Amino acid sequence: MKIYEGLNDLPNISNPVVTSGTFDGVHLGHQKILTRIRESARAIQGETVLITFWPHPRLVLYPKEHNLRLLSTFEEKTKLLRQLGIDHLVTIPFTHEFSQMSSKEFIEKVLVEKIKTKKLVIGYDHRFGKNREGSFEYLQAHCLEYGFELEEISRQDVEEIGVSSTKIRKALEEGDVPTAISYLGRPYELNGLVIKGQQIGRSIGFPTANIHIPNDYKLIPKDGVYAVEACVDGNLYKAMLNIGNRPTVDGSKKTVEAHLFDFQGDLYDKQITVYIRAYLREENKFENLEALKRQLVLDQAKAKSLL
Repeated sequence: MKIYEGLNDLPNISNPVVTSGTFDGVHLGHQKILTRIRESARAIQGETVLITFWPHPRLVLYPKEHNLRLLSTFEEKTKLLRQLGIDHLVTIPFTHEFSQMSSKEFIEKVLVEKIKTKKLVIGYDHRFGKNREGSFEYLQAHCLEYGFELEEISRQDVEEIGVSSTKIRKALEEGDVPTAISYLGRPYELNGLVIKGQQIGRSIGFPTANIHIPNDYKLIPKDGVYAVEACVDGNLYKAMLNIGNRPTVDGSKKTVEAHLFDFQGDLYDKQITVYIRAYLREENKFENLEALKRQLVLDQAKAKSLL
């Protein structure tokens, strides 16, 4: 997959089959659209093009009104799109100035002039342009004069899946891991760098990797203990994860800490990916470290049985 920032350096793309949107989470609803553009491209010996916007429009337009947390960082989204076989990813920097572009301008300057779209595939009720004024009806009425074919993923197809990024965010915020997995089509993931913590876990036989999540817009699931898998240096380990303020040791800020079950060695400064498989329990304050250790033994047994 080739990635372009902006529209200035686009090559000549063969029979571009295009879709656009933020695609946060690249969930099953998004995947349905992506499958369709791949099928359409194959039918006309074309190439797939996904136009996305970064930062997320709501982060730019409503920075204070909306405490939006995203399901995927740009890097995570890029990885998923590459796995799903997209040929070209065009990232348009979303600014206040760009938000004022009318739907007509977007069609003419981006879809027609820059990309030379052969076919456009959009999801049901997808809108674009200033104030989301561009509609399927407008596209349908003008696509012939613009020179491209148009296809909409039907309302029935979308509602049959019943999935949205908003529903996934809500599920994760409530610790409803099965719903999040069923909508994403995969476990929710967190990516970060292992940094040095207080090393309290090591003192009770449960050393943890303190994970720094670099992007403050990334959604962190509900506080609690989870059964997870952790990928380090290309190796996958069964593990458990604690998200929260560590009340037993009077923690002052939220941390994300993973205990890998069969890992030997040093994790500091390594990149780690955590795949969330199940929610085990809420974070509790225990009388002392010994009581915490007893609970962690139970948590580990339960996590191993689930994994």
